[in-house]
Amino acid sequence: MSEVPPFGAEEELLLVDPASGAPRGWAAAVRDAADGSLDGEMRTEQVETATAPHTKADDLAADLHRRRVEAREAAAAQGVDVAALATSPLAAEDGGGSGPNQQGRYGRIAARFGAIATSQLTSGQHVHVEVASPEEGVGVLDRIGPWLPVLRALAANSPCWRGRDTDYASYRSVVWSRWPSAGPTRVFGSLAAYDEAVAAMLATDTVLDDAMVYFDARLSRELGTVEVRVTDVALEVEDAVLVAVLARGLVATAARDHRRGTPVPSAPVEALRLAHWRAARWGLTDALVDPRDGRTGAAGTVLDALREHVADALTDAGDADRAAEGCARLLADGTGSERQRAAARGADGDLAAVVRDARERFLP
Repeated sequence: MSEVPPFGAEEELLLVDPASGAPRGWAAAVRDAADGSLDGEMRTEQVETATAPHTKADDLAADLHRRRVEAREAAAAQGVDVAALATSPLAAEDGGGSGPNQQGRYGRIAARFGAIATSQLTSGQHVHVEVASPEEGVGVLDRIGPWLPVLRALAANSPCWRGRDTDYASYRSVVWSRWPSAGPTRVFGSLAAYDEAVAAMLATDTVLDDAMVYFDARLSRELGTVEVRVTDVALEVEDAVLVAVLARGLVATAARDHRRGTPVPSAPVEALRLAHWRAARWGLTDALVDPRDGRTGAAGTVLDALREHVADALTDAGDADRAAEGCARLLADGTGSERQRAAARGADGDLAAVVRDARERFLP
């Protein structure tokens, strides 16, 4: 396969009232207005977009922009709007269409998992990167795990939950971690071991199906990809593209290492969980765990280490300058979480202003 693998992105988006900023459960009507270009999610206040696969980052950016335009137009036709917020700053009120999606598979998930599912008003970005085979995909999963907390930190975009600031940069990560099948994974070593782990999870009769294997990164056999699932939905399109090019860089680098037989680095799951927690708690405003030695380092230093780790892949794809400029911008201007907090400070703590600001940032 190409040294520059195709990649695509899915974005979960929040439907909001244009006047109040509160979530609105109009997903079914908005999906109907979109004529098949949007999917539903766990809650009726959400819709999901999905790009086509692309090789060039500029093409992915244009596709993300187009999908956001389509989502906004479909929402406007129903009297609501969309925002790329990974949690809602304002509380959702069940009723009037709002609440958990009780249809089909989502209804069965809600019945089994209760409040874990019914309160799951969170929105993420998932990046799919093509791999040559499932075997190579497992080799990738075994190698990218220590770097995924860094992606989580730079994508942090969920400081507020139900009307208050949580003091977390990515509170979505905390809410999502309640799923019993979510989180980082051990080194599998082979496709057979990966399949055995998934089969053992299904054998417990807890998750409904293999789509509920919510690993931080997993195989997507149907698409022939590795799916990186750790990040919040991005406040702005260029943030989403930065996440995607770095995720592709990680996958491409790991695929090369797998083909060369490069040893898999040791990273205990217990330590990975703590690295993810630090990333969720502070984003880029405090130290991150450096995957090179497992110790904390300044956020800028660890971002530099990430770019150095994937430098060849970024160069091959023509993404090196975009990655450098994007990381510098986040360090200077803050992640989505810091931009949300700035909007709240500018409005004397009024979280409705956060939603207004997010709506303005939704499209460049």
